[in-house]
Amino acid sequence: MKLRKILVAGAAATLGLSLTACGSGNGSGGAGSPAPGDDLDTSSPVTLTVWESLQGPDEFIRQAGAAFTERYPNITVEFVNVELGDAATQLALDGPAGVGPDVFAAPHDTLGSLQQQGLILAVPDADAVADNVLDFSVAALTLDGTLYGYPVAAETYAMFYNRDLVDTPPSTFDELITFARDFNAANPGKHGFVMDVGNFYYTFPFMTMDGNRLFGENGTNADEPEVNTAASVQGFTAFQQLREILPIAAGDLTTDAVDGLFSAGNAAIHITGPWNVEPFTQQGVDFGVVPMFSLPGQDTPAISFSGVRTMFVSAFSDNPDEAAAFAEFLTTPEMQQLRVDITGAMSVSTGDISYDNEAIDGFAAQLEHSFAMPSIPRMAAVWDALNSASANIWNGATPQSELDAATAVILAD
Repeated sequence: MKLRKILVAGAAATLGLSLTACGSGNGSGGAGSPAPGDDLDTSSPVTLTVWESLQGPDEFIRQAGAAFTERYPNITVEFVNVELGDAATQLALDGPAGVGPDVFAAPHDTLGSLQQQGLILAVPDADAVADNVLDFSVAALTLDGTLYGYPVAAETYAMFYNRDLVDTPPSTFDELITFARDFNAANPGKHGFVMDVGNFYYTFPFMTMDGNRLFGENGTNADEPEVNTAASVQGFTAFQQLREILPIAAGDLTTDAVDGLFSAGNAAIHITGPWNVEPFTQQGVDFGVVPMFSLPGQDTPAISFSGVRTMFVSAFSDNPDEAAAFAEFLTTPEMQQLRVDITGAMSVSTGDISYDNEAIDGFAAQLEHSFAMPSIPRMAAVWDALNSASANIWNGATPQSELDAATAVILAD
């Protein structure tokens, strides 16, 4: 199946990103930034350490690294497993100690914190990267006119359903409740619906009723998180009602646990992302992917978080020229096609990318109902506060009090 990148570009307006900051790549790296590409000195052997996640991205780095070594025989690329969500925190410890990566993967929303702490380098040739990738992904990684990251994928989650267990996936909150209630009664030991309820990445949709958004419409109002508004409280009250169809404590509904339930055929519907397309396929699950169900009183799919999966060059790299060259190499059309073939994730390439899995249609449709994770520095305070609030609300705490407490934590810095 061919899917022109215009699908992703058309969804950019929903991502809450200003495209005017970067244009077609204006704002290249600051003074002293390394320069990759044709001027690269490859006379001495160099090993680049690259942090990435397992289950697909690891194999991409291995194969892309081998291709890069073919081009530059004196440069070796070594993959090290550091999961996407852990890299920014670990870099702050390992980088200064001299044991960190040269290049690492992280969500685009970590940009503000990474840049503020001086942990990453600006992109030396922003124009070259901008030529390779869609404008909205460049905008997501631009601060004050400077590009800091190398986009490699666009990601959002959606609703997976097991075709052997679900005839027609529910499209509304009430339909989901009805389906899961009936399914649970008819299938003891299985679950009609599962999700990671203690992870704000997945519970974010419940705060988005009536146009409510984290840090405002564009995700940039650091003084107004909009976490404890009436709309957010209403949404998280609905979230708590899902406990009726999934009567399990939050601590037992981790990402690994719910992924395992769905892959084993013990859950009919699951909220997850494109990173699970290949694992679920390999495990023999016959699944489909559709947009999220609508929330109570709403008539469109619930708004998911979307993100730009990004490669950054560490400010502590001993080989910044080579690191920047490799990171830029990962954005080329050839490497973007390779990444799609291995991971099934949605590309940000300006090229014509081929997809073999129809699941991409579901993610592309959900991307039109998504909101880019804010990348302002205050975003760093959001995760722990709202992960905890989500779990506590699921376990029975009052939504208003939990969201008030989370707001106080977010604004405390």
